[in-house]
Amino acid sequence: MTFDLPDSLILDTALSVSGLTDYIRLLLEQDEQLRQVWVTGEVSSANHHRSGLFFTLQDTDRSAGIKCVVWNSQLPKLAQMPVPGEQIIILGSIRLYPQRGEYQLSVWQTLPAGVGLQALRYQQLKNRLLAEGLFDAQRKRSLPTHPQTIAVVTSPTAAAWGDIQKTLKQRYPGLHVLFSPATVQGEQAPESIVKAIERVERDGRAEVLILSRGGGAVEELACFNDERVVRSLATCSIPVITGIGHQRDESLADLVADACVHTPTAAAERVVPALSELYTEHRGRVVALHEAVHDFKENADNKLQVLRNRLRRLRLDRQVQQETEKLAWKRQHLVQITMGRSQQATQHLELLRQKLASLDPKAVLQRGYAVVRREDGAIARSAVELAVGQELVIQLGQGGVKVKVTEVNEPQRRRGHREVNG
Repeated sequence: MTFDLPDSLILDTALSVSGLTDYIRLLLEQDEQLRQVWVTGEVSSANHHRSGLFFTLQDTDRSAGIKCVVWNSQLPKLAQMPVPGEQIIILGSIRLYPQRGEYQLSVWQTLPAGVGLQALRYQQLKNRLLAEGLFDAQRKRSLPTHPQTIAVVTSPTAAAWGDIQKTLKQRYPGLHVLFSPATVQGEQAPESIVKAIERVERDGRAEVLILSRGGGAVEELACFNDERVVRSLATCSIPVITGIGHQRDESLADLVADACVHTPTAAAERVVPALSELYTEHRGRVVALHEAVHDFKENADNKLQVLRNRLRRLRLDRQVQQETEKLAWKRQHLVQITMGRSQQATQHLELLRQKLASLDPKAVLQRGYAVVRREDGAIARSAVELAVGQELVIQLGQGGVKVKVTEVNEPQRRRGHREVNG
C-alpha cells in the first residue's frame, strides 16, 4: 500500500529525532505528577557505575519495569540501599535520556517497603525518643515492694486480664486492683490506652500500673510503638511495668517503662511478692537472727573467758591485797601523827590559858586588888591625877563602889621635889 502525500507536506511536518525527544522530555519533565512521584516495586538488577547506581524497578508479577538511577551525590542520603530481590519505595522524578530515547526515574530517596517501612519508622521514632532521654536508666523508678493498690490497663475481653487477676489473687490475696479497660489492638488502641492511663492518674490511689496484652503478630502490637502511648508512660506519675506477649523485639513501651516482662502473668508476678515466699523469707530471717544472736553470745563468752584468764595471770587480787595493806599502814601512821600533834596542841593551849589567866585583871582583883576609874572611865594611875571632891569608881573582885576623894596623898619624892623648889 502506498501513500500519496505531497512533498511539501512531508518537509513541513517532519521532526528530527532530537526535536521529537525534546518534545517528549518537555511533556514528561513538566508534568506536575511526574516531577515528584512515589513508586513501589522490586529491585531486579543493580549496577554500580562511576557516576552512580543504576538499577531496574519492576512489579512483583514482572508485568512492567522502569530504569532508575541514583547519582553518587545522593547515595549517602538513602535510607535503604537498592538490593536485587528487595521491595522498596522510591521518591524521584521522571527524566528522559536523549541519546537512547529512554526515560528513567532519577531517585532522591529509597525506603523499605511493607514490614521494612514499619521497621524504619520504628527506628526513627526510637532514635528521636532516645535522644530526648526517655529511655535513660537514670529516670527509671523502682517498683514498690509491697503495693496495696495496683492498676491494670488492658482489654477487658483479653485473656491477659484473667491471667493477671488469677496470679494476683494466688500470690497476694486482699490486694486492691483498679481495672482501667482499654483497646489494645487497632487504630483506636493508642488513644484508648492513653485515656486509660489518664483515668488511673486522676483516681490517684494506685501505687503501680501494669500495661498488658497477650501475644500477637507484629502489626497487632503496633499500638505499643505509638508515640502517644510512649509519652503517656514516660510522664506517668507512678511506676509502670509492661507485660506484652511478644518474645522477639522490645516495643517502645517496654523501653520507656520502669520495668518490662514478656507476659501478663510475669508482670503480675513481678509486681507483688508471693505470700508463701514472704513467709519462707521471714522464717529464714528468724533463723538467721537466732544464729546471729547465738554466735554473738558465743563470741562474747569466749572474749569474757579470755579476759578472765588474763586477770588470773596478772594476779590482780594479790596486788589489791598489797595495796589494801599499804593503805591500812598509812592510815595507822596518819592517826598516830595526828594524835601526837593534837596532844602537843592541847598542851600548848593549856600553857597559853594559864598565861592568860595570870594576866586576867579579874584574877588580880580576886586576890584583893582594886581598879580605880575616873568618871570618864579612864583608870587612875597616879594620885597627882586626882583632886579632892572628885568622884571615882572602884572595881573590886566582887562588884564595885563609888567614892569621893577627900584627901590626896602625893608620892614622897614628888613632895620633896616641891619643897626644894619652894
